[in-house]
Amino acid sequence: MTGSSSRRRGAAGMSLIALTIVAVLLSLGFWQLQRRTAKHALIAALTERLAEAPVALPPAAQWRSLTPAADEFRRVSFTATYMKQPDAMVYSSGSAVRADISGPGTWAFLPARLPGGETVAVNAGFVPNTMQDRGFEDRVVTPLVTGQPVTLTGYLRFPESAGLLTPAPDAAKRLWFTRDIATMAERLGWTGETALAPFYVDLESPVPASGVPKPGPLGVHLRDQHMQYAVTWFGLALAVAVAFGVWLVGQRRSKPATPAARPSRRIA
Repeated sequence: MTGSSSRRRGAAGMSLIALTIVAVLLSLGFWQLQRRTAKHALIAALTERLAEAPVALPPAAQWRSLTPAADEFRRVSFTATYMKQPDAMVYSSGSAVRADISGPGTWAFLPARLPGGETVAVNAGFVPNTMQDRGFEDRVVTPLVTGQPVTLTGYLRFPESAGLLTPAPDAAKRLWFTRDIATMAERLGWTGETALAPFYVDLESPVPASGVPKPGPLGVHLRDQHMQYAVTWFGLALAVAVAFGVWLVGQRRSKPATPAARPSRRIA
């Protein structure tokens, strides 16, 4: 009885472990399917926004109500004047929203003054610059700062915060490694007494005569591998279930037979 009870407890324990693993793997598979549905909805929304005609830049009174979920990638058109303040360069190894950008370089961020006096940061475009040559960056940005108003068309984007592993900005080169607009404005004196927009604008047009910095239209290039991940989790769940079933059948087949009762000797 002791051996039989021990085997039953062992089978029960293995069953619990197997069921837990299968349940976890199945939940991960269904989670990936949910993420796939959400990703498709996001791609559809972004595609629609990117295809819309540009609208006027929201006035400063509405800036606090803007959110990435509702307003990221909206096309806008407005008039502003590039300010005679230091630009900031943001390092990039490529772009997830610009199919025409590849290889290392920097995004040129410049402050622009709106007619009402507010400041908005503008990503004027990509600067191919493997060696991060500040002199070259100055030469391509300087022609943009004419002191005259210019009509800009682009996309609303929201800034990023530096993570624990993000390198600190290089003050000498005015080189950042994240699109931290507030820090750029503070260190480079972009605002003074004026309000700074809580977003920046990825420039689509106009394109400078030299072609650099290179602005351009954005596109949706989000990775969508959730179905592959779901199939992987479901496959692992099936493999665990099959392996447990094989083990359980083996356990039942190897169960020792009950010994036959030995005949008793009768004393004549």
